[in-house]
Amino acid sequence: MIRNTTLCQFFGVSLFLLLVHACGQESTLPPERPNILLIVADDLGYGDISCYGGDIETPNIDALANHGIRFTRFKTAPMCAPTRAMLLSGNDNHIAGMGLQGEVTDSIGYEGHLTNRIIPIPALLRDTGYHTSIAGKWHLGLRPEDGPQQKGFDRSFVLLNGAGNHYDGQSVLRSGLSNYRADGETITWPQGAYSTDLYTDSIISYITESQQQNKPFFTFAAYTSPHWPLQVDTSHWHKFRGRYDEGYEVLRKQRLASLKDAGMIPSESPLPPLHPSVMPWDSLSEKEQQFEARKMELYAGMVDNLDYNIGRLIAHLKSTGAYENTMVIFMSDNGAAYRDFINTIKVLRAHFNDDYDRMGLPDSYISYGPQWAEAGSAPFRYFKDYASEGGINTTLIISNPNLLRKQSIDHSLVTVQDLAPTFYEWAGTSYPNQYLGKAVYPLRGASMASLIKGEATYVHDSTYVFAMEHSGNAMVRKGKWKLTNHKRPFKESNFALYDVSKDLAEQTDLKNINPQKYNEMISAWKKFKAEVGVIFPKPR
Repeated sequence: MIRNTTLCQFFGVSLFLLLVHACGQESTLPPERPNILLIVADDLGYGDISCYGGDIETPNIDALANHGIRFTRFKTAPMCAPTRAMLLSGNDNHIAGMGLQGEVTDSIGYEGHLTNRIIPIPALLRDTGYHTSIAGKWHLGLRPEDGPQQKGFDRSFVLLNGAGNHYDGQSVLRSGLSNYRADGETITWPQGAYSTDLYTDSIISYITESQQQNKPFFTFAAYTSPHWPLQVDTSHWHKFRGRYDEGYEVLRKQRLASLKDAGMIPSESPLPPLHPSVMPWDSLSEKEQQFEARKMELYAGMVDNLDYNIGRLIAHLKSTGAYENTMVIFMSDNGAAYRDFINTIKVLRAHFNDDYDRMGLPDSYISYGPQWAEAGSAPFRYFKDYASEGGINTTLIISNPNLLRKQSIDHSLVTVQDLAPTFYEWAGTSYPNQYLGKAVYPLRGASMASLIKGEATYVHDSTYVFAMEHSGNAMVRKGKWKLTNHKRPFKESNFALYDVSKDLAEQTDLKNINPQKYNEMISAWKKFKAEVGVIFPKPR
């Protein structure tokens, strides 16, 4: 039986003793088996953080960039759950079981949880002697048998769903039931605790535990910030008051220019047209503009808090002597989020107060909408959910103080599927053909280790095909060419062909100009569709 306890009791005195025991001790981990700290921000825009050219100051993330490599063409899925499935499997989201976020079906590839067709990263690393842990968002299955403990994590403190209030453990429906589990057990949220702070406390305790056991660690800091609802303490968002009063269209132009200055995008990159749902800033009333500006202030405050907590993690690694031997990976799971819930969902109006003077508090439920998401993905077309670059081209930093390539920018194509093979190479293990007596699919990603060390200039050559589909949004990438399809309902005839080496904003469809290349890419799509089993199933 699952017992109900508090998170404070869960960590309790033991956490304090662990921290005291580890303080000041040197790590004895051999350098050939590094620790791996995987940090994922939830719905972070490509142009948000300062080391990518954003206006939100992120000194701790910037410090990671100073000791690492910033990747400018890192590809994910366009939504949270499929990216996480690809990340933890090194495989396609359909093969991993997450073909359609939020749905559970009887169709292969759309089970709604990680399947035994793949081996999750923590399971394989745990088998090779790593201490494995996760704190934050799970979003990969709600059943007990689909939880982190069953997928290879020694320790876990997770939000099972895709989103939740940042100040309590309840669902949007305010049912009184907790959506949080610690090592598989239901947890009551400590009163007044904030999600990102609490996840960081958990990660620190798990790292300390691995050091006590003299094991290298794989730790997944699966933060839920800056995912809506936009909630954060005034100490983090007040510093941004007034910064966004000129509106999202001005910020979008500023971001385009600063991203160019930072070397993240080509100097000739244009701004694509705004999404049709975005209202011009000057069409809003003064009150509406104030409300909109406050949304972005809150969002920036959440990023500020996230950066603060990443600083806490790095400080802990340094204080315990583990920093030199830890590979730190920082990424966003998809493009900027576009949803805007104000006055659209009755249940929110019944349980939350979104008045201007309540915005950001635990009883508000604000999201920032496509207007600000357009600024977050400034050089690209659209945002989260879409297979255009705005939905799938995200931030990635790989950092270690001993990297020869530190402070560098890499423009080569890498994907979320490439991280698992990289971790396995670092850990000195290989991916088997069978696991627990059952055949598993081979990895679709490739190791980035040689690229990171400076021994190679790319992971994938011009013949490599990366394809992805989720909820009818589909893309195929081969060399400089990309097929994109984001119209619904899905029709193969809606694929457009772009040369993304010249058209990063995906504005000029070349399928009629270059039909031979278009047909070649359509053939690649059909091959991918058959390999991973893309269908459009009905939910149970």
